[in-house]
Amino acid sequence: MENKRILIVDDNNLNRKVFENIICHNFPFSSAENGQEAIDKIKSENFDLILMDIQMPIMDGITALKIIKAEGLTAAPVIAISAYSDQTDRDYFLSAGFDDFIDKPVKPKDLLESISNHLHKKSLESSIHSAHDDHDILDQKVYNQLKKYNTNEDIKTVYEDFFEEAQTLLDEIKLIIDDGKYSEIDEKLHILKGNSGTLGAKILFKHASILEQKLKDSKYNGIIEDYLTLQEQLKVFKSHLKELNNLS
Repeated sequence: MENKRILIVDDNNLNRKVFENIICHNFPFSSAENGQEAIDKIKSENFDLILMDIQMPIMDGITALKIIKAEGLTAAPVIAISAYSDQTDRDYFLSAGFDDFIDKPVKPKDLLESISNHLHKKSLESSIHSAHDDHDILDQKVYNQLKKYNTNEDIKTVYEDFFEEAQTLLDEIKLIIDDGKYSEIDEKLHILKGNSGTLGAKILFKHASILEQKLKDSKYNGIIEDYLTLQEQLKVFKSHLKELNNLS
């Protein structure tokens, strides 16, 4: 994980110095004093992980995260840093889209472990992505057929709608898994599988089909891993389409 760059976002100078001193021996870094400054840096520089304070002037951490997600500015993990330590607050930050949460005062060991874990996970995801040939990710025949009868803007809209619905379906599937009502997954999965096939998301379609068959056979072992695989393959497909057709 050499040369992995960290962006530290905190309006408090002392806090920034603490973070900088903790990570400086392991990672190169840059710092920002508020969410807006962080957005500007992310647009002009590459970062592999972001430490984001929540309460800041000009732009708070949650608003900054929403912009990062909405505009697809980076795929880097974003870790929330806050003095809040209540479990409810932690759950809220994670549900808002942060990849992790660390409370203040920050313990150096916990911070470094969290950074290392997320960077390792990101590297693994990149390896999975690179292991797939582009033709395995997208059915080019399907894509070419769409291009034949639609403008690039129309295609962009179609896939953006697909990504939004697919994520909603996956979120609903996760809730069903959490409740242990596995028989209710089939309807959501059937829609995801059908849409994936229609739009040429080959690997996503394949894994949705595998999980569908497992559910029909009442094989529920490893279902959370299957769900995470679907999440990952949606990210892979979205990243591929973004490169191909400048999707957000």
